[in-house]
Formats: sequence, C-alpha cells, structure tokens
Amino acid sequence: MTAGTLGTRVERALKWSAATTVARFALQLGAQVALARILGPGNFGVYGIGMAVLTFAAFLSGASFSWNLMLLPSVSRDDIRFSFTWQLMAGLLSAVAIYLAAGATATFFGDPLIEGVMQWLALASLLMAATGTVTCLLQRDLNFRALGLIQLAGYAVGYLGVGVPMALAGQGANALAAACVVQAAVTLVASYAVMPHPVRPLFSHAGGGAALTTGRTVFLTNVVNWLLSNLDRVVLGRVLNTHAVGLYSVAYNLAQIPNVLLVGALQPTFLAAGAKLQDDRQRLSQGWLLGLACVLVLLTPAAVVFALLSHDLVRLLYGPAWMDAAWILALLFLCLPAWVCWGFTTPVLWNTGRKHLEYQLQLPILALAAPAWWLTASHGIRWAATVSAIVIVARAGVIVTAALKALDLRWSAVLPYLARGLFLSALCAVAVRAGQHGVAGLTFPGASLSAGALGAAAAMLLVLVTRPQVLGRETLGALARIFPEFRVRWALPPLPADAEGPTR
Repeated sequence: MTAGTLGTRVERALKWSAATTVARFALQLGAQVALARILGPGNFGVYGIGMAVLTFAAFLSGASFSWNLMLLPSVSRDDIRFSFTWQLMAGLLSAVAIYLAAGATATFFGDPLIEGVMQWLALASLLMAATGTVTCLLQRDLNFRALGLIQLAGYAVGYLGVGVPMALAGQGANALAAACVVQAAVTLVASYAVMPHPVRPLFSHAGGGAALTTGRTVFLTNVVNWLLSNLDRVVLGRVLNTHAVGLYSVAYNLAQIPNVLLVGALQPTFLAAGAKLQDDRQRLSQGWLLGLACVLVLLTPAAVVFALLSHDLVRLLYGPAWMDAAWILALLFLCLPAWVCWGFTTPVLWNTGRKHLEYQLQLPILALAAPAWWLTASHGIRWAATVSAIVIVARAGVIVTAALKALDLRWSAVLPYLARGLFLSALCAVAVRAGQHGVAGLTFPGASLSAGALGAAAAMLLVLVTRPQVLGRETLGALARIFPEFRVRWALPPLPADAEGPTR
C-alpha cells in the first residue's frame, strides 16, 4: 500500500468518524437530557454505580484479547477464532461475576435498587465482549462508516426506543440498564452482519502467544484506567449517597461526551494507521503532531467556551434540580484537551513497542489519587471533582511525555500549539462574556447561552477570515482537507496527486 493510498483511506475514515461523531453527540445529549429530567439524580446515581461496575467488566472482557488483531501485519482465520474464543470466555466469566455480586454491591452502597440494575448489566457485559472481535476487525479495516452508523443505530434503539419509554412508564434506573442491554445487542447483531467472522472455538493457536501477551497488557492497562476514571464515583457512593453520585455522574458524562466521541474516532484510526507505519517513525511523528495540533488549537478554546456556558447549559437542559452539577461540569469541560490528548497519544506507545508504559506510568498517579478521593469525598462533590481534574491533566502529561521520548521529540514541538490554543481561548472567553453581558436583562430561557455561544463563534470566524495564520499551518491544513475550497485562500500547498486519487 502506497503512502497516498494509506493517507486517502485514513482521511476518509476520519471524515466518516467526524460525521458520525457529530450525530452521536447530538443523539447522546438528547437522550441524556430526556432521561435525566424524567428520572432525577437518585436514579441516575444508581445507574452511575452500575455503569462503573459494567465499565470495569467491559475492560476485563471487552476487546483485550482482540486488540492484537489491529496490530498484526496480517490476520488469519485462526487468529480471529482464537481471539474470539478467549474474548467470549472472559465475557462469560465477567457476566457471571457481576450477576452473583449484585446483592453484595447493593449492600455495600446501601441502596437495594442497585441489585436489579447490575443483574441487567451482567447481560450487557456478555454482549459487549462478544462484539469486541468484530469491532477490532472493522477498525483494522478503517471501516468507520459502518462502525459509526452501527453505533448510532444501537444508541438510538437502546436509549430512545427502549430507555425513554421505560422511564416514562416509571421503571426508574432499570430503564437505563435495559437501554444499555438493547444497545449492546443491536451493536453485536449489526456489526456481525457487516463483517461476519469465524466463531468456532479455538483454545490453542501457534500465534496465540502474542495475542495473550497483548491481552494481558491491555488487561493491566484497563484496570489502571478504570480505577483512575471510576474510583471517584465509587468513593462518592460509599461516603455520600446515590443522589451525590447522580449529580456527579451527569456532569462527568456530559463533559465526557466530546472526549469519548473524539477519542473513539481518532484513537482507533491512528492505531490502525500507525500499525502500518511502525517502521516509519518520521511519518508516525508527523501524523501524531498533526492530530495534537488540531486538538490543542481547536479543542482548547471550545473547552473554555463550554466551561463558561456550563451554568446556562445545566439550567436550560436539566432544570433547577441539577444546578449543583454545573460547577463540576465547568471544571471537567476545562479538562477536555488533556483528556483527548491522552487518548489520542496512547497509540504512539503501542506502535513503538512501549505498550506497557501506559499503565506503568499511571500507577504513581493512582497511588496518590485513591487516598485523595477518599479524604476529600466527605467535603462534597466539588472536592472530588477537583482531584479528578488534577488526575486527568497528570495522566495526559505523563503519556504525552512518553510519546515525545519514543519519537525523539521535545516538548518544544508541542508547546506552540498549546500557546495558539490558549490565545484563542482568551479571545473566545472575552466574546462569551460580552455576549452574555449584552443580554443580561433578558429573561427568556437560553438567551445567555445563545448569546455566549454566538459570541464565541463570531470570534473564531473573525480569526479565520482576517488572521487564519493564528491557527498554524498544521491546523489549517487539516481544516483544508475537510473544506478544500479554503486551501487557496489560506495559501496552502496543493495536495499530492496520489492523496486525491481513489483508494487502490
């Protein structure tokens, strides 16, 4: 495969990822708002605890044994059968463990409703494990068109088709759990229909050692990642109550939607493309720096805008019962660039033979974060959120530093992008406050939110029209691939001929 062919496929994959990311963002936001208004903080807290357990099970049984399929130069039927067999075994064990532990978990958190939710989520765990292999195969093939559309359909059927009606019928937290099960089932069936693969069990395989080694590394990495991403809610549920977990979870989940969608689009694409560039560190470095430039230059001002609009956003979308979540939402929105940088950077470690570093470098952070959460939780959810924000930034810092070292780069290669992002952030912040001040006397819902958002959009548009060079050539080049009509206006060189041609 030539460089132009790979570049074209990656570009198409990213375009489809971007399109489905926008659609999923709108869909998830609508579903979350509807369900939060119907169910209230208490039910969301029960579901939040259940999802923390499910996430842990998914990390254990998800794509761990199939991850190696994205890293191999070529994949055989036996590779697929072996990965799927162990994937399904891990999923079955996790499902049984969740089901049996449901009662004890409900007792631990002091809420009997948790038991029923966890029993529902045990089935979701098994379905998610069965989907891991086909998901990795679709990502390896850079088929993000199918993957994105399947994820859209699964979420729509699960949460809008099942979750909302059950919530309206008074099913409480069980509505959310049932929606999760239906989403997992639809995703499994649709994914397998698009890319069927052999499912006959194979417990031993000549190339299985690499898969098991990779699976073990993914397992350890996932355990550390789960602890750093979910231990705060577990501690809050134990020290405070499910109402506090509900407020915290809604803020955390809403702030994470852009992160989950962007990382879900960028990370698999870069991992699959990077696997083909393992022997070409220069192109791997260029691809990573290009992605990092876009994140720091474009996402940093967006994160600041989201943070400044958080109170208006919660008031409009969720209502007065959720206003205690607004401060936490603002803080976590500010963490978006660090979140995405961390997720986008981990493929560099995997494609440079340093996959073990992802969990090893985060162990000291975990050792400090765990007691910090426990000590601060009794003071309220704001203190716990502050520790979480520090943890997110620290994780991004150590992972980006390791990637720079792996690619023989220095922080001086990244800091200019951050400086551009901070400058644009300051400009957008002034525009948001000016817009909000201009409508301070208006009382209709959404006035402040709309004015602030329009002010930020106008500021960015003004920069693009009058001083596009502020964004930097890397970011402008990435935007010009999406909007090629601006390439001449921004004085960018034309794309190579082979990068514009059809996929070969």
